[in-house]
Amino acid sequence: MIQSTRNISDNTTEQRPDYNEGYIAVVDKPYGWTSTDVVRKIKFHLRRLGFRNIKVGHAGTLDPLATGILLVCVGKATKMVEKLQAEEKEYVAGIMLGATTPSFDMEHPVDATFPTEHITREAVEKALQELCGERLQMPPVYSAKKIDGRRAYEYVREGEEAKVRAALINIYEMELLEYDMPQIKVRVRCSKGTYIRSLAREIGEKLDSGAHLTSLRRTRSGGFTLQSARSMEEMLENL
Repeated sequence: MIQSTRNISDNTTEQRPDYNEGYIAVVDKPYGWTSTDVVRKIKFHLRRLGFRNIKVGHAGTLDPLATGILLVCVGKATKMVEKLQAEEKEYVAGIMLGATTPSFDMEHPVDATFPTEHITREAVEKALQELCGERLQMPPVYSAKKIDGRRAYEYVREGEEAKVRAALINIYEMELLEYDMPQIKVRVRCSKGTYIRSLAREIGEKLDSGAHLTSLRRTRSGGFTLQSARSMEEMLENL
């Protein structure tokens, strides 16, 4: 039986599940951690509990500079990774208009600046609307996208060309949450494989300017929301 993160109060004691039978940990990934860091930490902790050869994997990568829901599948639940990855996601993204970076986020310094005086709230809302729907999207070259068995960012860091290919995505909905030029905050509901960093770049281009991602929080993955997520510290304490 597959179990997900348990709700444990200070006044109740629950029997520890058999993680080999399947468990989905709903983690609120910390800033600065890779998705692999989270998996390794949970796997190490489970081994200390006696689950020596247990399988652990995540269902949908989050960049180190992003936070929010990361589904970590344990034991037989690892068979569900592909299905969970395919479910729609929801994010809240902070975007800086008027400047671009090579990685489309704050991992690298600004490499170009653009005018923003002509950008209005109405123009931003129109750009968001026009970018919705099913279409092709080009991933960032600084990404974990695999090309001939290697990550795209590995090519770039070695001075080689990363020949990334456009992927079919679907932006179901976007909502402008905050407009405080040159910064905006946007809620995005999208399909598997969508790069919010690339979306930030596209928004800048739509506005005849530039843009890069300054913050990203995954608020939903399929039916899992932040309300059911736990910090890494709380997750490890209750495994």
